[in-house]
Amino acid sequence: MKLKSLAVVLFLIIGSQMAKAQVTVTDLVKEWERSKAYTKEYLDAMPESGYALKPTPEMRSFAEQVLHLGDANYGFVSAVTGTKSPVGQGELEKTSDKSKTNVSNLVLASYDFVIDNIKKMTDAQLDAPIKLFGKFDMTKRLALAKVFEHQAHHRGQTTVYLRLAGVKPPQEKLF
Repeated sequence: MKLKSLAVVLFLIIGSQMAKAQVTVTDLVKEWERSKAYTKEYLDAMPESGYALKPTPEMRSFAEQVLHLGDANYGFVSAVTGTKSPVGQGELEKTSDKSKTNVSNLVLASYDFVIDNIKKMTDAQLDAPIKLFGKFDMTKRLALAKVFEHQAHHRGQTTVYLRLAGVKPPQEKLF
């Protein structure tokens, strides 16, 4: 019986520690602000001429790559929060003005949309279930983790673009 009681106590302690380890709205905002700053360093590092750079003809250009990242930021967070996106699905990547200034402004605005909408959430809302894009069952917290992963993935891909343009990529901003 003592062993069973000990197991229950350990389970409760571990469970309470795991609950404390949950990422909060404040944590998410901090991480998205860091990620925005990191992405800005990539946008700033690429020279204007590199925005049209495509490593191979079938790949996206640098501009299209980061605009795709911005499109996903809007799409995911709109789906998570129920806030209408100010841009249509895939609209950023289709923009005709792929200048460094315009692309940078569009992409950074997508981060502002994410950050502003996360700030409006409560920690309890992060655990609310959703059916992301009408087909994926998860919590809002997990959906936000997915879009964070997506933007990091595409920003990471642009490291190759910077190297091909002869530019040293920004120093990693893990913290």
